Amino acid sequence: MPTTEAVMTTQDVANRFNELAQTGQWDKVQEELYADDAVSIEPEKAAAMGMTNAKGLDAIRKKGEAFNQMVEEMHGGYSTPPVVAGNHFSVAMGMDVTLKGAGRTKMDEIAVYEVKDGKIAKEQFFF
Repeated sequence: MPTTEAVMTTQDVANRFNELAQTGQWDKVQEELYADDAVSIEPEKAAAMGMTNAKGLDAIRKKGEAFNQMVEEMHGGYSTPPVVAGNHFSVAMGMDVTLKGAGRTKMDEIAVYEVKDGKIAKEQFFF
């Protein structure tokens, strides 16, 4: 008899995202919750910081690695509990960071995630 694994609901994905985010496990968020063909959308002004849109989990990981290379020191960060609506959830998040050559800055943003078939298919950031 074939068994089928239950597909996570948007609420399930949001809850797991929050659980991992609260302990800073961002790599695990991507590993567990993202679809292989997920897309990441940055605001236009992010291009000035070298942050561009990405398609595919490998490209999203590389984008994160590129940002981490810009960080001289991380002083703190946060992610709020998610708000779920339909197949989307959003969180406010931010960090207090010193960027190489740019000094210390506080960054705050809203992140919106779209869930399809139990995985994050799209992330979009607003700041």
